[in-house]
Amino acid sequence: MVCLGNICRSPLAEGILRSKLPERDFFIDSAGTASYHIGSPPDKRSIEVAKNNGIDISIQRARAFKSNDFKRFDIIYAMDSQNYSDLISKCNSKEEMLKVKLILKNQNVPDPYYGELFDFKNVFELLNKACDQIKRELLN
Repeated sequence: MVCLGNICRSPLAEGILRSKLPERDFFIDSAGTASYHIGSPPDKRSIEVAKNNGIDISIQRARAFKSNDFKRFDIIYAMDSQNYSDLISKCNSKEEMLKVKLILKNQNVPDPYYGELFDFKNVFELLNKACDQIKRELLN
């Protein structure tokens, strides 16, 4: 799960997907394409929205996406087209490119960072639906 700063969208996506898939069978993580917030916890509004939905993301810490993540993960979900492009630009092979996907097929997950709590709730709903689809794809 990859967004820009790894404090709003991707921590939510990580937490949601972890809540839906058996941890022993899947390794789920998140990162940012930028290094603005390395080591920081998720945005307090992301933590609140997750908590209100029974998910604890408070122990997560932001990290930057690294090229070895292409080796560590089978699928890398980008939150929007800009992060998708940033990830593709880091690829060294077609195999790596094929691992990168947009989490929503036909729309971007909006960055709620400069928004209100409502915007974070909207992002949670979008990601929850996306993670339901990912679960169906991975378990079938």
